[in-house]
Amino acid sequence: MAAFIFSIFACQPLCIAGVTGPITVLNKTIYDILKTRPDAPNYLHFIGWVYLWAAILHWIAAIFNAANFLRYVTRFSCDTFGFYVSWVYLQYGVQVLTRQFTESPSGTEGAYVSIILALVLLTAGHLFVIAAQSTFFHRIMRRFFADYGMPISVVGCSGLAYWGHFNASNPATLPTAGAFSAAGGREWLVRFWELPAKWVGIAFPFGLVLFILFFFDHNVSSLIAQGSEFPLRKPPGFHWDFFWLGITTFIAGLIGVPAPNGLIPQAPMHTQSLVVMGLKLKDDEEVGVSPDGEKALGGVREGVEHPVAVVEQRVSNLVQGSLCLVLMTGPFLHVLGLVPRGVLAGLFWFMGTDALRGSGITAKFLYLFQDDSLVPLHEPLRKVRPSMIWLILTIELAGFGATMAITQTIAAIGFPIVIFLLIPIRTHVVPLLPFTHKELAILDGPTASPFTMESVGGSI
Repeated sequence: MAAFIFSIFACQPLCIAGVTGPITVLNKTIYDILKTRPDAPNYLHFIGWVYLWAAILHWIAAIFNAANFLRYVTRFSCDTFGFYVSWVYLQYGVQVLTRQFTESPSGTEGAYVSIILALVLLTAGHLFVIAAQSTFFHRIMRRFFADYGMPISVVGCSGLAYWGHFNASNPATLPTAGAFSAAGGREWLVRFWELPAKWVGIAFPFGLVLFILFFFDHNVSSLIAQGSEFPLRKPPGFHWDFFWLGITTFIAGLIGVPAPNGLIPQAPMHTQSLVVMGLKLKDDEEVGVSPDGEKALGGVREGVEHPVAVVEQRVSNLVQGSLCLVLMTGPFLHVLGLVPRGVLAGLFWFMGTDALRGSGITAKFLYLFQDDSLVPLHEPLRKVRPSMIWLILTIELAGFGATMAITQTIAAIGFPIVIFLLIPIRTHVVPLLPFTHKELAILDGPTASPFTMESVGGSI
């Protein structure tokens, strides 16, 4: 649903929308809170009102150009939030596996096989990434590894589960229902208007929290998908897309599914897959552009690859949404039901570790532990005092730790507020610390290019 709407109507179709880890945390927390009430209402009816209140706030925010607030969002907030999302994926992978020790029909043997499958998928996925970024193989093959390495890993690991003793252990597979049918055999339409009046009012603060989460999560996903490392040419439209996000949120509540929004790390991964590479000589003279990213001069390849364009289109987002629809048909649901849950856990682990690998927080840590004599002379962090790098890392990790800690408690309903507080901390607290202006510019800066930020009034 989200893929169809955002690929056709949105101004930023490169941003992949779907169900994220944070919205799953929020939905589960609301469910846990309602379970404690003896007079608890129907969960889907209550969520329907939560989503409706959130949708109304989305529309109001879009009409009054609230997305202009994004000019205060910098890499500090994005890196901290991205670090949190990465660890949520890792945690979900662990939860998928640990539940099988009590839920697996074959007992602990099937659970241990699921762990092996998860580790194999994690390893295979990263091996494909390493091969794609290496200087080995032909450029077409490297591009193939980058684009199709993970699907190959999923198919291969799923097949491995049916080989020899692995098949005998009967590892748990993904649960499926009938074709185009809602979970639990319920009807698709959620009659949320039947919710008692008092619960309609109680749903409003939950809707406000959801609005705060999506305002940050979706817009940050859009920013990262249009990061300064991508040479985009088509203008963004944050206000327009946020209005459409309100529509998808309302529809999600109407049919009883989790509300979609921008995905991290899938959104920037989508843009990265569409980058066209060119070749730049050591004297920075660009000598060629090719869809596959290389140019040969006199039979000798020189220089380094760098992005020169992005294939900005709506087709890839629409196609991936169409494929999700295809998977809801009977034959493909049967195939989907053959995928072991261990493979799903490994996929979560891969997404989490791959996002951590590219995180700005990870990059700062790696710099601090590198041999100084082997650090390139042009490395910008050389111009920053190590104590200041440790200080910014401490603040980012404190924000990550606070967010992660609160999501482990019943107070997890407030974690979007903690995430949102990262913005005023960056704008009002961090500048008071002993950073020089030059150091702060290196350690933190705009997430997207001036071209992208212009639509929200420019960056701070």
